[in-house]
Amino acid sequence: MLPAMSSQEITAAVIGTGHLGRHHVRILAGMEGVRCLGAFDTDRERLAEITAEHGVPTLASMEAASDADAVVVATPTISHREVAGALLEAGCHVLVEKPITATVAEADELVALADRHGRVLAVGHVEFHNPAVQAALGLADGVRYLETQRLSPFTARSIDVDVILDLMIHDLQITLAVAGETPAEIRAVGVAVLTDKVDLCHAWVEFPGGLVANLTASRVSAERIRKLRLFARDSYFSVDYAEQSVSSAQLLRTPEGVEIAPRMVEVVQEEPLKAELEAFIGACRGETTPSVDGRTGTAALAAAITIREQVEAR
Repeated sequence: MLPAMSSQEITAAVIGTGHLGRHHVRILAGMEGVRCLGAFDTDRERLAEITAEHGVPTLASMEAASDADAVVVATPTISHREVAGALLEAGCHVLVEKPITATVAEADELVALADRHGRVLAVGHVEFHNPAVQAALGLADGVRYLETQRLSPFTARSIDVDVILDLMIHDLQITLAVAGETPAEIRAVGVAVLTDKVDLCHAWVEFPGGLVANLTASRVSAERIRKLRLFARDSYFSVDYAEQSVSSAQLLRTPEGVEIAPRMVEVVQEEPLKAELEAFIGACRGETTPSVDGRTGTAALAAAITIREQVEAR
């Protein structure tokens, strides 16, 4: 357990200033109680552009980031074990973008390093911090069935990993959070369409407690859809990730009979990545926050790899 340091300024750094890393720099540069020591990227031109835009120093090396209390690792997945591991060894708290690593064995090594050095290891499952998701999860009691749709038009971003590790893993992590246990059975089908990796996948996940999850992810869709539906005991929730909204209905039992009535769910809209970083910085200060830790990120990766193996076995 980390000591509480709520009043202490946290120094932070970012390694990787690509699609997500540049937003980590933006948010940390303006976060109260945080001093951004700088950012590093092997693409020096892009690095100079991002650091100049947000008024933070340009770091000369990855090693220079270890001077910070907390470091965000937003590099390609294949480098996560090496980069995050070196930072944990140096005594830094680390938030590594999802997926946590390329393999479960590497993820286990990072978790062990974090435990050994008493550091926070968080994983960037940003959709968990979507305020609509948090609002629904706070109200959904006894979920029995869950379904997700995460569909995107094709882009050249993140084609170093398949759609399971790129997109579906977001919903897998949320599914595991709802279930609170390890899956009992996973079945999946998928196909490569525009790349040499799986671009479209459908998975069916069953849990010992009875929850069933039906997940679909595609990066070759004609439209962009981000939906989560929860069928709970006497209630239903439909989450629109993009709109940060929740539609809900509940079953009411009265002396006159049973009726289905709409249920208002208040959502205070916020940038999910900002909420993720606030949770991470809070954890670095020893506060209890809803951050996704290393073990949770490892469980999501393990489920994703099982789905990929199911697809490849067909």
